[in-house]
Amino acid sequence: GDAVKSKPNSPELLKKIKKKYLQFVQEGILISDTEESFYIYQQVKEGHIFTGIIACASIWDYFGNVIKRHEQTILDREEKLKQYLEVCDFNAEPVCFCYKNNEVLRKIISGVVKQESVYDFSTTDKIEHKLWKVSDKKTVDEIVSAFAKIPAVYIADGHHRTSASALLGKTLKEKNKNHTGNEPYNYFLAAFFPESDLKIYEFNRIVRDLNFLSKDIFLRKLSSNFTLSDKGPLPCKPVKKGEFCMYVEDQWYSLTLKEEHKDKLDAELLTELVLAPLLDIHDLKTDKRILFVSGTKGISELKKIIDSGKAMVGFGLYPVTMQDVIKTADSNDIMPPKTTWVEPKLRSGLVVYSMDSP
Repeated sequence: GDAVKSKPNSPELLKKIKKKYLQFVQEGILISDTEESFYIYQQVKEGHIFTGIIACASIWDYFGNVIKRHEQTILDREEKLKQYLEVCDFNAEPVCFCYKNNEVLRKIISGVVKQESVYDFSTTDKIEHKLWKVSDKKTVDEIVSAFAKIPAVYIADGHHRTSASALLGKTLKEKNKNHTGNEPYNYFLAAFFPESDLKIYEFNRIVRDLNFLSKDIFLRKLSSNFTLSDKGPLPCKPVKKGEFCMYVEDQWYSLTLKEEHKDKLDAELLTELVLAPLLDIHDLKTDKRILFVSGTKGISELKKIIDSGKAMVGFGLYPVTMQDVIKTADSNDIMPPKTTWVEPKLRSGLVVYSMDSP
């Protein structure tokens, strides 16, 4: 490696990445397909099987709201990813999309996965990965026609990568007098999963302090909107929507909303009823006093962080469902930041989409 480290996102680093990528192509580590193909990708993690189709998505479907979003993107992150794509000219990590369960696609996929896979390996994190190549015209056409009948797909994970690809494509179109719509920049790499295959975990919240409140006053203020139940030293987990758990000063509490709020997500309600009015946290994206912990780490992770002295109070949430995500996206609404932790997390570099015009 180089003795001098390049700054993240600096032009030097991006050029190094591009150089390394071209070296991988030259050395035959990355091999270009000779025919157009779809890939069926399967991941097995802790007994859960995720099976999706890796393909290219159109940036114009994003602008046309056929690819639907549920998250607000941050301009700075979009811009950095756009620069990365512009210099490096490839997509190495597919965006994770969800489509409503589809019987036609289910049959096609189950037919393909009965065959021998092209790649089959396990990674050090004990996750198994398999990849099947689909290049025969009949199956390719069947997949294309099944997707043509699907009215919308939903971004499950990768809002920033999607918008960065779309913005770059739009810029390149404007620069290209001979734009045809078939250029590589019109597309980006995506993995499409049926809604029943995706798994959504919650993002739990941890706050560094109680905003100058004593624990007793904080509990008293909470009790105006919640019914509190003291669970002592044993960790508890919310079992349904409208329930939260809280860890503060060595004690666990179960919090249940006194009033039902059908149209609001629990993450929104926590901000509206607790984080903003009691703890003075209004902007979850920028406030340094709040931390987010993926539900994949388990509820005991809250206790671990708080007991270490890094923070004072933790809130466990009940996870949203894929139906919640679809409903939010269909109504053109936005979920609060860090509401969903979506699995599978896809490996980079398994399939690469080159945007370098041939």
